Amino acid sequence: MVIPSKNLVVRILIVTNHFWPESFRINDLAFWLAERRHDVTVLTGVPNYPAGRFFPGYGIFKRRCEIYRGVKIKRFPMFPRGKGRAWNLALEYLSSALMSCLLALFYCRGCYDLVFVFETSPVTIGLPGLIIKQRQSIPLIFWVLDLWPESLSATGAIRSPTLLKLVRRIVRFIYARCDRLLVSSRGFSSSIAVTGGYQGEIGYFPNWVEPEYTSDRKLEGVNLQDLPEGFRVMFAGNIGVAQDFETILQAAEQLRGKTDIHWVILGDGRRAGWLKSEVVNRGLEGNFHLLGSYPAEMMPAYFARADALLLTLRREPVFALTVPGKLQSYMASGKPVIAGMDGEGAALVLEAGGGLTCPAESPTELAQNVLEIYRMSQEERKFMGEKGRKFCTENFNRDKQFNKIESMMMDLALPPEEHGYCREK
Repeated sequence: MVIPSKNLVVRILIVTNHFWPESFRINDLAFWLAERRHDVTVLTGVPNYPAGRFFPGYGIFKRRCEIYRGVKIKRFPMFPRGKGRAWNLALEYLSSALMSCLLALFYCRGCYDLVFVFETSPVTIGLPGLIIKQRQSIPLIFWVLDLWPESLSATGAIRSPTLLKLVRRIVRFIYARCDRLLVSSRGFSSSIAVTGGYQGEIGYFPNWVEPEYTSDRKLEGVNLQDLPEGFRVMFAGNIGVAQDFETILQAAEQLRGKTDIHWVILGDGRRAGWLKSEVVNRGLEGNFHLLGSYPAEMMPAYFARADALLLTLRREPVFALTVPGKLQSYMASGKPVIAGMDGEGAALVLEAGGGLTCPAESPTELAQNVLEIYRMSQEERKFMGEKGRKFCTENFNRDKQFNKIESMMMDLALPPEEHGYCREK
């Protein structure tokens, strides 16, 4: 175990919509900080993503407080997202915002040196962080992984101009009170400045490569009997509106004559039921395989058995600014990436030389890219995949990213003599 270089233990409150046992990168960062002997507390909701049901053993009144791997976890009650319909999401978002704000002062009565907000939807997760910041007069770092209100409009979650205007005001309110904003994609900066009205410092903090993708032990003890024989195009992650499965299905239809090309889908989400029905309706059962969700620790083994990894997003301005977190995981796996998307994510694939890209919502071009990699030799695919892996190693190194954020936290953290809240206590 390594002691922080500045010999300073920082008391960190992480505020996030999702945390262990849900699979999000914030888990990795929180556990690493705890291993570095920082005092880490997480305020989060009851785990229910992506299936929309509370995880076994959890509920409104179950396991509200626990300690895992040295991290103190405090969970606020909320409605689960259910099947992801509009009213389900509205209930989840509203209950999350209301309960997290109401309970923040009761759950987080300890002394903290700073607040770190991990912002996945909804953006209102920043509000309880602001409450603690204001109460204790401490700095707040806000890591933007999802742009609001743009993502709401792009997915059709909210269509009302009045509601979108209200959300924009909330976003501007949160951004204006942050001490430091971080973005997972450089493309976010312009939106944050224009739509969010933020004029302060914006730091680039991209997603990192998880250690399990670089481990030599990733294939040990994993049984993957469900995988079909043949050329495997694999998609992993949320099955939602943003992921544009309509384009994937159309590409699969165009390649149905190639019976040894298999589309393997790992994941769940609000459109999983629709996708199952479409596969049957289009007669794609022989080539389209919906395997459901698996634990995050199994993904490296699955990716290792793919021939290409698939990433698609709808054609929307906000998605062109987005770099999905799984892109780094894909490239780190050493497999060719097939990206049907615009903007920042596609540019990274091209810069790395680790795959092929086409514009969003272009099924014919997507099918052609699948066919091109299908026709490559094993050596050619390996060469392309290794270029992506090397790019990740050089640009998204986990230890470099974590040391960077740790240094930022220690620089921003208030020294004890300036911490009025704790002196009062």
